[in-house]
Amino acid sequence: MLEKYLDINPEVKAALMEGKPVVALESTIISHGMPYPKNVETALKVESIIRENGAIPATIAILEGKLKVGLTTEEVEFLGKTSGVIKTSRRDIPFIVANKLNGATTVASTMIIAALAGIKVFATGGIGGVHRGAAQTMDISADLEELAMTDVAVVCAGCKSILDIGLTREYLETKGVPVVGFQTEELPAFYTRKSGFKVDYKVDSEEILAKALKAKWDLGLEGGMVVANPIPEEFEMDYDTINNAIETAVKEAEEKGIVGKESTPFLLSKVKEITGGSSLESNIQLVFNNAKVGAKLAVELSKLQ
Repeated sequence: MLEKYLDINPEVKAALMEGKPVVALESTIISHGMPYPKNVETALKVESIIRENGAIPATIAILEGKLKVGLTTEEVEFLGKTSGVIKTSRRDIPFIVANKLNGATTVASTMIIAALAGIKVFATGGIGGVHRGAAQTMDISADLEELAMTDVAVVCAGCKSILDIGLTREYLETKGVPVVGFQTEELPAFYTRKSGFKVDYKVDSEEILAKALKAKWDLGLEGGMVVANPIPEEFEMDYDTINNAIETAVKEAEEKGIVGKESTPFLLSKVKEITGGSSLESNIQLVFNNAKVGAKLAVELSKLQ
C-alpha cells in the first residue's frame, strides 16, 4: 500500500537496501526560505557536501501528490521557481497527496517521510519550537511532537532564534527528546552560538552520537534526537544585533496579526531585511555545516547496522 504513495529515487533506494548512509533534507528551505536562484544553488550545494562526506543525499518533497524521497536536479529547480507550493507539515500531508498537489516539507513532514523510507538522519537549518507569546496563542510547532514520536535524528543549529528557546527546551524535556550539543555545552540559537541554555549532553564525535542513537532505538525508546550543531564562529552574527532585529520583527508580526505557519517565513524575511541580508548568508553557512555533520553521523550509524 505504501508504494502507492512513496516514490524513492533509485540511487537512494539502492543505498538504503545496501545499508549505505543516507541523509534526508527538507524542501521548505527551497520554496519558502530563500529567493531564486539562491535557493536552488544552496540546495544543490548541500547535496554535494553530503556526498563529499560519504553519504547519499535525499531531498524530500511532495510533487503532484507523490511523496518524493531524493529529488532530481530538475525537481529541485522546479520547487525553487514555482509559486504556490504549499508549506507542508503533518496535518497537510493527506490533503496534498489526495489532491495531487505540490508540497514543500517542513521538519515534521520531512521526518515522517524519511522514516517511511527508512532514513534515520536528517540535516536542516533549525527546528521549529514554542513561539514567543505562546502562553496566550498556544503557537507550538508540530516539529516538537514529531521529534517525540518519529525515529529520526535531526542535525540542526538549535531552534530558530525567533522562538522562545527556554519554553522550547522545556517542551522537549517533557517529551523525552534528548537535546545533544555537538562539541558544545550550550544550545545554539541558529544565527549565534549562544542562547543562555544548556544542552542535555555534550558529544564530541559522530561515532559516539551514532552509538547513543542505536542504543536509544534498540531499547524501543521512540522518537528522535536533536543534534545541536553551532554555526561556525566566522559566520555567526552579533548576539545583540540579531536579538534586536528579532524583537523588532516579532513586534511587527503581532501588529499585523501574522500567526501560525505564516509567522516563521515572515519573521525570517523581516530579520533578513533588518540585518541587510547578512542573516541569509549565516543561514546558508549553518545549513552547510549541518549537512557535513549529518553525513558523518549517517556514515557512523551505517557501520553499526
